[in-house]
Amino acid sequence: MPCRRVLCGVLMVVAVAGLAACGSKDKKAGQSLVKVNGEEITVLQLNDELRRAGVQAGQQEAASKQLIESLIDREVILDEAMRNKIDRSPEVMQAIERAKAQIIAQAYLQSVTSKVAKPSKAEIDDYFQKHPEFFTKRMEFDLQQLVIANKNFSDELKLFIDSAKSLDEVAEWMDRHGVPYARGQVIRSTADLPQPAVAKLLELPKGQLFIVGEGNNRMLNIITVIKDSPVTATNAAPQIEQFLTNKKMKEAVEVEIAHLRSLAKIEYLNASAPVAAQTQAAAPDNKTAGPK
Repeated sequence: MPCRRVLCGVLMVVAVAGLAACGSKDKKAGQSLVKVNGEEITVLQLNDELRRAGVQAGQQEAASKQLIESLIDREVILDEAMRNKIDRSPEVMQAIERAKAQIIAQAYLQSVTSKVAKPSKAEIDDYFQKHPEFFTKRMEFDLQQLVIANKNFSDELKLFIDSAKSLDEVAEWMDRHGVPYARGQVIRSTADLPQPAVAKLLELPKGQLFIVGEGNNRMLNIITVIKDSPVTATNAAPQIEQFLTNKKMKEAVEVEIAHLRSLAKIEYLNASAPVAAQTQAAAPDNKTAGPK
């Protein structure tokens, strides 16, 4: 973990770090490691950096040395920024307030989601039974692809694809006409894809070419293999538990925000009020992919 890699985010967090400098000048708690212009860098700060960086136990000694140097870099940058009163510029003050609001709001939502109970075994079993397409009847599609940039996907190429019988035939045409492309191979399962897409794939005649748009590219596909790929309840349980936990946490946040908004006095002054959206209880959507 190179020192400069850690430092790359320093300038982004200097404004937030300035919050401490604007307040009390009390020494930071914990054993001091380094002093920079009288300001202490402590063990607690280092441990926090190690935690945020996700450093493994066996790498902490080497990483600690690099992180201490990065903390020194941050401190000297902060000192110079404060000396030049960067912290008092309107843009930085606004950024500090925004970061402070986000941090506090996120901490509150974490306190809400921390109370969410883990899914019970009965809930996990129920989800497994109700979604055979993700588990007991899970299928996999092996796809061969030609990836073509949208800007190179001409009407002439589309017309040729409509009459082509194979990817190789299309590739030969693009080679002759100087159209750049890339070959690819992917595997998709019924747990990855929306159910309408699965139904369409299963209805395709064998060897049928089909096009899918994705970002700035078009993928010309052909299915080479369709196979059963069931997942047992035991293997699926951790995925279902995580999926249901995330779903419960999302629901808890939505309920809490709706509750807080109902208590608040909200007045739209120079902004248009949005169309009132009906609150919907989150429920499994059979049209969307499930846990992977």
